[in-house]
Amino acid sequence: MDILTIFIYIVVILFSVMFHEISHGYIAYKRGDDTAKLAGRLTFNPIVHIDLFGSIILPGLLLALGTPILFAWAKPVPINASRLKNPKTDIPLVSAAGPLSNILLAVVSGIIIRIISSFPDFAIGWGAAVNQFFALMLVINVVLPIINLIPIPPLDGSKIVTYFLPPKIAISYMNMNPYLGFIILFALLYSGIVWKIVGPIINFIVVILSGHSLFF
Repeated sequence: MDILTIFIYIVVILFSVMFHEISHGYIAYKRGDDTAKLAGRLTFNPIVHIDLFGSIILPGLLLALGTPILFAWAKPVPINASRLKNPKTDIPLVSAAGPLSNILLAVVSGIIIRIISSFPDFAIGWGAAVNQFFALMLVINVVLPIINLIPIPPLDGSKIVTYFLPPKIAISYMNMNPYLGFIILFALLYSGIVWKIVGPIINFIVVILSGHSLFF
């Protein structure tokens, strides 16, 4: 993998995970909880969002190991569920906002790739770098929401699942040690099990959105 591709990976991943977390905080703010806003987290300043393990170490390891799925996350925005207008329904809504924001980025990237494809001469020289940027943006933002919806704490899927669980079970589930969840997730990603299950789904979505198979 050349230096330009690695640089584009870093830029795309950081932007995507920041947009993901900002979306969580923004929806929480609209539903009555201004904790993230007061903490200065509704900003695209990367310094306040970078998580040492999730934003740097994990994607670096996955990239170095050559795993088929690259995954990352930013520092979670602070949410005070007691300040939400209706915690029972707002918590799943706030949790879903992150994956939905990535889906939006994927759709926009797919549209741009289709536009670029209609101008073959543009995809020469620096135009090729633009196309590669949005290709990576598309793939990563299809991967992120799918992986994030796996119901393993502290991923967003675990919070959405709590809506369907009895209160006591939901509380116990959400109090699961997050590091155990990280270990399980890394093991699944490294083993290739996740890829075998979701790889065809990811590729299908990428082709539908862009008209091309864009895995690198």
